[in-house]
This record gives sequence, structure tokens and C-alpha cells, in this order.
Amino acid sequence: MAGLKGLSTMPKYQAPLRDMKFLLYDVLEIGTYSNLPRFAEAPQDVIDAVLDGGSKFASEVLQPINAVGDKQGCKRNPDGSVTTPKGFKEAYKQMSDDGWMAISADPAYGGQGLPRIVSLAFAEMCSAANMAFSMYPGLTRGAAEAIQTGGSEEQKKIYLPNMVSGKWSGTMNLTEPQCGTDLGLIRTKAVPQPDGTYKITGQKIWISGGEQDLAENIIQLVLARIEGAPEGIKGISLFIVPKFLVNPDGSLGARNAFQCGGLEEKMGIHGNSTCVMNYEGATGFLVGEPHKGMRTMFVMMNEARLGVGMQGLARAEVASQNRAEFARERLQGRSMTGTKAPDKPADPIIVHPDVRRMLMDMKAFIEGARAFAYWTALQGDLLHVSPDQHVREKADDRMTLLTPVIKAFLTDPGFKAASDALQLHGGTGYTREQGIEQFVRDARISLIYEGTNGIQALDLVGRKLAANGGRAVFGFFSDLEEFVTSNEARDDLKPYVAGVQASSAQLKEGTMWLMQNGMSNFDNAGASSHDYLQLFGLAALSLMWAKMAKAALDRQGTGDRFYADKLATARYFFDRVLPDAASHLAKVKTGATPVMALSADAF
Repeated sequence: MAGLKGLSTMPKYQAPLRDMKFLLYDVLEIGTYSNLPRFAEAPQDVIDAVLDGGSKFASEVLQPINAVGDKQGCKRNPDGSVTTPKGFKEAYKQMSDDGWMAISADPAYGGQGLPRIVSLAFAEMCSAANMAFSMYPGLTRGAAEAIQTGGSEEQKKIYLPNMVSGKWSGTMNLTEPQCGTDLGLIRTKAVPQPDGTYKITGQKIWISGGEQDLAENIIQLVLARIEGAPEGIKGISLFIVPKFLVNPDGSLGARNAFQCGGLEEKMGIHGNSTCVMNYEGATGFLVGEPHKGMRTMFVMMNEARLGVGMQGLARAEVASQNRAEFARERLQGRSMTGTKAPDKPADPIIVHPDVRRMLMDMKAFIEGARAFAYWTALQGDLLHVSPDQHVREKADDRMTLLTPVIKAFLTDPGFKAASDALQLHGGTGYTREQGIEQFVRDARISLIYEGTNGIQALDLVGRKLAANGGRAVFGFFSDLEEFVTSNEARDDLKPYVAGVQASSAQLKEGTMWLMQNGMSNFDNAGASSHDYLQLFGLAALSLMWAKMAKAALDRQGTGDRFYADKLATARYFFDRVLPDAASHLAKVKTGATPVMALSADAF
């Protein structure tokens, strides 16, 4: 490693504030919604203050303990308690004390009531700076959403203020040793008690944050089956099972009858406690109606899936930042078109076209994915605050349709971006010296948890396309068509309009093929689902990049290099990335025959 001395060796992170603000103000124009609740409380100076302060918190508080968390991991103590890595407890307290967990929470429970799109930007910063740490507040936010959606008024009053503040944390307990995605197989049982509570008995695995020393109470949301309930998914109920029972005056009471039975030894996210949870007649409180638990839990699962998609983007962003700095510093070889650094023994590797290819692939993905995620988050805000029923219906359709796309399409390339960053670093990237290999290890889980990416593709094809007679997907087609018809007269937008038009036609063709062939043979839908989701994601990014190109062209006269760079990246996306859509469409249309041709024992 002697030849690498002098190069930056510690990973760094700075929030891409300019890009975030460009999206919020110039592309999504959130100022136009200032007449709506939440947005009325979020003028630009307030949002700027949140983003600027969040950036400082992420880079100065969370990023420095990222490597510490990876190296130390979490420790289970003999009494079943769990100690998180050095610095995590202090960072969590600062996050709670400073109100960062309450950005978009309901003011009725102590939240600040800002648009969710603002809290999503902050969540991206936290995940990029320290993915393992960010999971603790992320899951708490999702658990609070589920309680607010399905809980009783008394439950909301008891739990939400402390969860919104971060004083108490939250989790979700789904998976068991004998079942992962197929939750209809769960065995955890709930026995009714005379006082209206339930005794919960069973084992849950892979429970992120199931036990930790950050919050004074942990509110477990547990799926279980009430005695005598129907078999399968229709017999599952949801329960609040707090670590410490809560007294009538709000103080903490007795320790509940469950504990962490062990910590998983994982490939990455070592700073997050991934627990085996043993419930031994623990006291639980039913959320909503008996046997309707999945309806409420899906609120949390959808929140988590959007968060996981953001993790893919965040891993790509932080890996890209460190990779670009390395490429500007690392000297190796000379440019094929002539020496670029005559005062040095070799040129920086950033002059080489193949290095540029990797850099541009990541940049085109990251900026397009961020726009896609923020645009989808905006739909979530409109769903909750718009007085127009048609707008709410449209927003709900987009959110429902795009959740599996966001989760899978952002994490597949997100992992590849982290892997490409390691590739660019060469041998030093494969060692721990640069910290890049942690990005790869941490990123890999995002393709798996909250429903594997294959499950997301099946969900998109098998459930989301057909919902309400295909209303959501046809509505998305109209989004693509509306951009084309509204902008086709502009000469400066022609390359981008043409790209959206082409990707729209390809997505429609793939959708029609599935509608015609998926029902006649369900294996056709299954075999084509992965490529269809990729096709869908590329079409969505074509729309996002076209919107960004339009905003950049409208402001290009300022002479700001930011807009010229944005347009150059847009051209790269349409010239070098979007053509992959044709390949995915061709694979969609091959159906199941080549995929299922071999017998099982031929593998």
C-alpha cells in the first residue's frame, strides 16, 4: 500500500444540498402547495434551515461513528440486554433532544407537522452517513405510523408522543424461524385475558432494534394468531407489546415477559441490533380488529419499503462521493489522448473513459433515483393533505403502484454503485483501509429485507397492475403522456421528450404483454416480473430526468455550472442508460418457457 500513501483513507459524507434543493424548489415546485396543510408551515427558509441543520448533524454526528459501529457491532449481555456501539447512545439522544425525529410527525402528538418529503430528505442524509444507526429512528417512525393508522385513541395518546420524540423506540416483529415472506405460516399465539389484554408467546427472528440501550422503552409491534383464528394470512392480528408496561400516569411499570435471545452475526449493518426475540406470555394489546393485523402492518411495511429504497440511493451517494475524490487523487497510467498532468508521474484515473463510465453510471442513477423518490414522497403528502378527492385518489394510486418499484429499483443499482466504487478503488477498496467495503456489505441487505426484490417484482405484476381495473398503471401512463404533450413543441426539450415517449411505449408494450399472457399462464408473470420492474423503473427515471432537464434549461441562462452539469448527466442517462429498457422488454416477452425448461434435478 506504500504507493497509496497520501490519499484520503477515511470515508467522508456531505449531504448533496444543492441537488436536494433543486429538486424541491425547481423541479417539484413545492412552493406551489403553500395553501395546503403541512406545506403552509414550510416556507423555503424553514426547509432550508432543516436541510442545512440536518446536513451538519449527519456529517458531524452520525458519519464519524459509522466505522465505529461497523467494527464494534452490538453486544448482547448476560441479562439479555444489548449494548450498542460507542457513540450511538449519545447520537440518538441528540437526535431526540433536537427534534429530528419529529420533523413530519403529527403536531397533535408533538410533531412539527412539516411535509413528509422534507423528512425523507433528512432520512436520506442519515442513511448515507450511517445506515445502521438510521434504522433505529426509521423503524420507530414506521411503528408510530401504524399505531396512528390502526390504534385506538387511548393507544395513540399513550404511545405516540414518546415515539414521536424518540424517547421510546419502535419495531416490527413479523418473521419467524419457519417463515419469512409467507406470513400465513406464523405460529406466535395470542391468548385472550379477562382484562382485555393478550398473552403473547412465540419467537421472532431478524428483529432490527428489538433490544438496545438507546431508548427507555421499546414498543414492539408483533404479529400473532389469536387462539381459534382462521388459518393463513386472514387469521393474523397485530399487537402492541411494550418492553416496559405503561402505568396509568404514563410512567414505566413492570418489565414485560420477553427478551432478546441472541444477536444475528451479519454481513453488514453491524451497528444495528438484529435480534432473536423470545415472547414468553408477554402482555400485548390488540391493535384494531382481531384477524385484521396485516392491514395495519402494511402501513408500516410500506413505510419501511420506501425507506429501504432510500437506503439504496443513500449507499450509492456516499460511495459515489468517496469514489469521485479517490478518482481525482489516484495516479495511474496516462490518458489515451495525451498526458493530462505533465507535472506528475501519472495522470489521475479520472481521465480514463472506463472510470468515467462508472462515475457517470452512478451519477445518472443517483440523481434520477433521488428525483423519483422525492416525487413519490410528494404524492404521499398530497394523499394526506389535499382537499381534492381526485388528487388524493391519484396520489394514493401512485404511492401504491410505485412502492415495490422504489424498493427494488433503487436497491439493485444502489448495491451495484457501491460495488463499482469498490472496483474503482481497486485492491485498496477490497481492504478496510478506505472504508469502501463497508458500503458494499451494508448495501447488500437492502435487496433482501422488507420483502426481497423478487417479491417486490411479483407484487408489482401480480397485485398492483390489476388493482382497481389497472387504474394506477394507466394513470402512470398518463403522467408520461402528459409530459410529452405539454413539452413536445419545445425544440430544446426534444431529446428528452423523445426519450420519455419511447420508454412510455416500451412500458405499455410490456404491460399489455403481461395482461394478455400472465393470466393464461401465471409462470409467464413470474418469469417476466424482474425485467418488467426494471423496465418500469427506467420509464420512471426517464420522466424524472426529463423534468430535471426542463428545470435546468429554464435556468441555464444564469451561467451556473450546476445546470450545465445537470443537462450533461441527463444526456448521458438518455444515451447510455435508457437503452437498457429495450433489453428488459425483450426479456419480458420471452415469458416462462426458457426459464422453466429444465427439470429441478438438472440444476
